[in-house]
Amino acid sequence: MSKLPSVILFDLGGVLVDWDGIEPLKKLSGGRLTTEKARRYWLESRWVNKFETGRCTTHEFAVGVIEELHLSLFPDEFLRQFISWDRGMLPGALDLLERLRSKFLLVCLSNNNELHWTPLRDKIGLDKQFDYCFISHEIGVMKPREEAFLQVLKKVGKKAEEYLFFDDNQECIETAAKLGMSAFCVQGVTGVESVLQRMGFS
Repeated sequence: MSKLPSVILFDLGGVLVDWDGIEPLKKLSGGRLTTEKARRYWLESRWVNKFETGRCTTHEFAVGVIEELHLSLFPDEFLRQFISWDRGMLPGALDLLERLRSKFLLVCLSNNNELHWTPLRDKIGLDKQFDYCFISHEIGVMKPREEAFLQVLKKVGKKAEEYLFFDDNQECIETAAKLGMSAFCVQGVTGVESVLQRMGFS
């Protein structure tokens, strides 16, 4: 890096937020989905993309996923389970953000939807922990598409080389790195803290 980082860009689910749609989705599929296929489903599904970019209703999303995966349950039951897969903040996440706030501009870029983001925003006040929030169902594009990162760069006004980016999906890391960010694939708060310690920032 030719410049010291001034911005930390966070994914939410799997990094700061306790979200797990992989094992539950495998179970719903009756074992037809492997761990890797279930992980990639949230990045590649047409109906996930529609819902998490704000282009369909919750009911349309549920019906679409049930049809795509040939699941044997009603839309309301799928949505009830889907909502439960987001369990709030991971232990230590809010403390980590508080510690970093005096040193860095804090930004989040999350593939997210109204069912999961609304409680995080309204009950926890997660949006107030960041200087900027880029939520896919609000900005109309999901990672790992470059457009999602370009929206961040344009609005925040910092060069890519000034960013540290943390995500739990390698596809997103590759896009960020291609644009010039220092990008790290991590799992949870401990993964973030490990990288920051190695870099001398924590």
